[in-house]
Order: sequence, then structure tokens, then C-alpha cells
Amino acid sequence: MTTPSRPIRTLRGLAEAVPAILLATMFLCFIIQVFMRYVMNSPVGWTVEICVIAWLWILLWGQSVSAEESDEIRFDIVYGSARPAVRRWFRVAFSVVLVGIYAWSLPALWDFVTFMKIQKTSYLDIRFNWVYSIALVFSVVSILRYAWIFWGALSGRDTGQSSIEDIGRKDFSE
Repeated sequence: MTTPSRPIRTLRGLAEAVPAILLATMFLCFIIQVFMRYVMNSPVGWTVEICVIAWLWILLWGQSVSAEESDEIRFDIVYGSARPAVRRWFRVAFSVVLVGIYAWSLPALWDFVTFMKIQKTSYLDIRFNWVYSIALVFSVVSILRYAWIFWGALSGRDTGQSSIEDIGRKDFSE
């Protein structure tokens, strides 16, 4: 396995920083909300709004941009006990299904996100198409990711973890 170039490492670091920054923002908003509610006796709603938006972005950004396939949690009793050739075909079939589902739903998701420009959030007046735009990023990146997994499995150069035994042998010193 080759080491990625410096610009790639920098971009990956920036991509991984987004969920961390959003989580820190959520924590700060939570502290502000507790302080305002219980110390000042004057609750504010914008903190809850920021927390909900940040959580949505953490989940979808983190899964699509930051997380690698080896980070995903799986129940792989059947997959892990299968022969490598069978696992490869599982990956091909699974990738085809996921790319198909995401590609099929992409036009409807686009319509929904663009339609939501008519509404704004209650406190911060952020248009909902900006809030939900991360769903488009999630779908497009998921299509690209599973197309790459499909190509890797089809060409015989699997990516990611092969089985539960491989996880046990993985060097965690990096």
C-alpha cells in the first residue's frame, strides 16, 4: 500500500476536521443552552437549532467524506466465514445494489433539497436547502465510493477489510 501524497493527506485531514469542529460547536451550544436556561433563566432556541443541524452534518459528512470502508460497522457472520472469491462477489452485488439505490433516489433528493429553499429555520433563518445540501453530498460520494468498491472487487483488487480475522491482524500502531 502506497503512502498518499502530501496534498491528499492535507485534504483528508481537513475532511476529518469538519465533524470534529461540528461536534465542538454542538458541545459549546449545549453549554450555552444549559447556562442560559438554568443560570440566566432565559432559554434560547438557536442553540438547539445549531445542534440539530450540526448533528445532521456530522452523520452525513462523516459517513460519506471522512469515514473509510474499514471504519464501517458490519454484522459479517456470513461474509467473514465465506471464501475470498465469494466475499468478492458479495462486494460486487452489494455495490451494484447500493449504487442503484442511491442513483435512483438522487433525482428525488435533488428535487427535495431544491424545493426546501422556500423554508427557513425558525431562529437563524437558514434556508433548508443549505441545511439538507449535505444529503446530496452524501449520495454522490456514496455512489462514487461504491462504484470504486465495485470496480475493485470486479478487477480482483479488493479494498477495505476482507474478514473479521483481518481486523484482528491489523496493525493499530499507525
